Amino acid sequence: MESAERMLGAHTAPIDGSFRRAQWRMLFAAMFCYLFFYTGRQTFGFAIPGLQREFGLSKETLGWASTALLWSYAVGQAINGNLADKFGGRRVMTAGAILSCVANWVVSFATGFKSLVIPWGMNGYFQALGWAPGSRLLSNWWGLSERGKVYGFYTFAAGCASVLSFVTSMIVVDTLQLDWRWIFRMPVLLMLLGGITFYLVVRERPEDLGYDSPDTGIANAEDAATAGTNAKTTDVAESSWDRYKAVLRNPRLLIAGLSIGFQNAARYGLLVWVPVHYLGPAAKTTTMGTWIAVALPVGMALGALTNGWISDRLFGSSRCKAVVLYMLLGAVAASGMYLLPAGAVSLIVLFLAGFFVYGPASSFWALCPDLVGAKRAGTATGVLNFFSYLLAGLGEPIIGHLLDQSGNTALVFPIVATSCLISAVIAVFIRR
Repeated sequence: MESAERMLGAHTAPIDGSFRRAQWRMLFAAMFCYLFFYTGRQTFGFAIPGLQREFGLSKETLGWASTALLWSYAVGQAINGNLADKFGGRRVMTAGAILSCVANWVVSFATGFKSLVIPWGMNGYFQALGWAPGSRLLSNWWGLSERGKVYGFYTFAAGCASVLSFVTSMIVVDTLQLDWRWIFRMPVLLMLLGGITFYLVVRERPEDLGYDSPDTGIANAEDAATAGTNAKTTDVAESSWDRYKAVLRNPRLLIAGLSIGFQNAARYGLLVWVPVHYLGPAAKTTTMGTWIAVALPVGMALGALTNGWISDRLFGSSRCKAVVLYMLLGAVAASGMYLLPAGAVSLIVLFLAGFFVYGPASSFWALCPDLVGAKRAGTATGVLNFFSYLLAGLGEPIIGHLLDQSGNTALVFPIVATSCLISAVIAVFIRR
């Protein structure tokens, strides 16, 4: 217990000014890289109308194409988080940006469902080379007392990436009047730029620049006790299998995985099908046009920025309380979207839906190094993201089928509200 207390108190030591600047440089470089990552996978909803016109595919079928990406992303996360622990986040994240850019260009030459779904599924794996490796690098540079804030900023960049992917897609289809193929060609060039810049700027760990590592221990005395001697052995070489065993034996992390699965199902329900809703019949009932959909990713970005901070400052780094609060409010906002007609009020509520549905992501990611220590953070993040995208992928064809059968794209909102409520109930049992 005494050693755990020392671990918890280590973050109070003063931080050298040059090291602090280096910390922020690594954070901003990771944010800059991930700012462009979603241009490689969250543009799909804007391509759906064009894909339907050209190939005659149903929404359910295209939902399965989206699932191919999400499930391969889930598998990739389970693998690539561990690779980041083994080989470092710098090289792995850069490789993801380059390979995903190439895969998107291959998708743009699709001539039917098979030539669409196969490279799109491969793109999911390449996209999975981004998040967990970047998280792993940040956990090397930042101690436990600041993780909520740091992961809030990092997840904020992911939220801004949604904004960027939405805006660039609308520029392609609305402003430039290009067909769906260019959605997979133009925005991803930004991701290529971000990946190369990231590689040139960052270093894997403080020691690479002559600094000592900050406190990167386990979050609290109880977790340190349950980790036992394993917490001490992470200073020596640890096999991939040992990392997986240590992570999968942590019940709190597995509960968090189930909770984030429903949270991400709600998130992707909004990201994929809100553009379909506002590019379809609903677009004819409002003069605000497709720009109403921008409120969603803007809300997501700001929600992620606030939730991590709230978990640190208001709830004493108890991440589950911040998750439950936002998930309940997300359910309320999504229900409101179903009841409201398209217009100025719905624009505000859609912003709030994005804000509360995506916000808890920053607390979920902060849980990974909190519960298993920084040296296993990549593996833990990958495992958590595996659950996240496994359930999100399952939701896509279900939503597509319901929209096909009902002809009412607004049904996506009560489905999202239900997912939020389930996530909130499960998160209660994390109990950090």
